[in-house]
Amino acid sequence: MVTDPIADYLTRMRNAIAVKHRVVEIPASKLKKEITKILFEKGYIANYKFENDGTPAQSIKIALKYDPVTKMSAISDLKRISSPGLRRYVSVDQMPRVLNGLGIAIISTSKGLMTDKEARTLNVGGEVLCYVS
Repeated sequence: MVTDPIADYLTRMRNAIAVKHRVVEIPASKLKKEITKILFEKGYIANYKFENDGTPAQSIKIALKYDPVTKMSAISDLKRISSPGLRRYVSVDQMPRVLNGLGIAIISTSKGLMTDKEARTLNVGGEVLCYVS
């Protein structure tokens, strides 16, 4: 049993990128689906598909995005910040800036999952799930 499903999600993505896979399949949950949607909207992944093949266990198929010339991944770093043993909450004043605004922090707020920029705009704080750059 996985105690930290978000860390598992990020590790599967990191491992797939390290070996240059085109597609990675991850067990689904509502939180993972929302993180996937944010990564797609911000251009870090090429595409995604939520699959339910008749079994109760759903999965997410994520098409990773690579530069056609250099073969470098659009995601250079995925880092888990808040973990089940040590939650990291921030207010709007302490909102992190990843790579001085070039990356994103995914924040879980009272208004749903969003990036650090959106949280600053809506003036809400929350739990910092991960950094993506």
